[in-house]
Amino acid sequence: MKALLCTAFGPLEQLTVQEVAAPRPGPHQVLIDIKAAALNFPDALMVQGLYQVKPPLPFVPGAEFAGIVAEVGAEVRNCKVGDQVIAYGLGGFAEQAVADATRIMLLPQGMDFDSGAGFVLTYCTSLHGLRDCGRLQAGETLLVLGAAGGVGVAAIEIGKALGARVIAAASSEAKLALCKQLGADAVINYASENLRERIDDITGKQGVDVVYDPVGGAYTEPAIRSLAWGGRLLVVGFAAGDIPKIAINHLLLKERSLIGVYWGESVKHHPRQHLDNVKQLLEWFAAGKVTPHISERVPLVGATAAMARLAGRQVMGKVIVLPQA
Repeated sequence: MKALLCTAFGPLEQLTVQEVAAPRPGPHQVLIDIKAAALNFPDALMVQGLYQVKPPLPFVPGAEFAGIVAEVGAEVRNCKVGDQVIAYGLGGFAEQAVADATRIMLLPQGMDFDSGAGFVLTYCTSLHGLRDCGRLQAGETLLVLGAAGGVGVAAIEIGKALGARVIAAASSEAKLALCKQLGADAVINYASENLRERIDDITGKQGVDVVYDPVGGAYTEPAIRSLAWGGRLLVVGFAAGDIPKIAINHLLLKERSLIGVYWGESVKHHPRQHLDNVKQLLEWFAAGKVTPHISERVPLVGATAAMARLAGRQVMGKVIVLPQA
């Protein structure tokens, strides 16, 4: 089968499409014919050796995908050959991949493979962050940094579904136009505007209750300083490339909190909570409140270039890789 292979940690350009042996499912795994896989920022970090998880080499990147079950392990009971499924794990940028049975779900009615591939990681991360970690309440004000990216788009939609007022911050007018389309109540271009001053303008100097921050870098400190009394900043990632160093007196002054968000690990600690979140997301999808925004689709040979665009923050929403195209 064809697969995008990482043989050494390093620059994205070292990734190549190769013919490799198809994987075999273990007793608790399923083999999936992949119809679509989604690019995520951790994919770019992982192949460079910059992510907190370093798979043994060589490996096929691609953490979420959708397709048709081709084979099931002897102990698998939650699906059968021929089922259409969503899965997350590793190996999605290939024509076939194996996934643990605990990490698959049936493709919901009304959801196509492309949307299914781009649904789990960004939406589960954002709902876990906003509701479980950030305790976002209806009527509160949410600031989303990097709002046109994968998790940012999900955070806007989920924030609105939870009843919050959403301020979306991004680096271009095209990105902000998407944020408005998704329902953001106000927008900030932090490439051309002063982030803190604009937050003061929008909130009447009252500040925001929750900041969803997948960007880091120079934007985190002014976002913290713009938190209202008891405000919470959610540390989701560092797309800007720099991990900010924060003076913690900014927390003391208004009883603010910094909260880390690590959805993948939280699933192990709180599996029931994860299932409840998935149920909520599927209800919102059926009601049209959340829908993956797919900005482009690329064949397997185009995945490396798309990953470079993603790492360079040139992508809006989700990029879908079509391994069989």
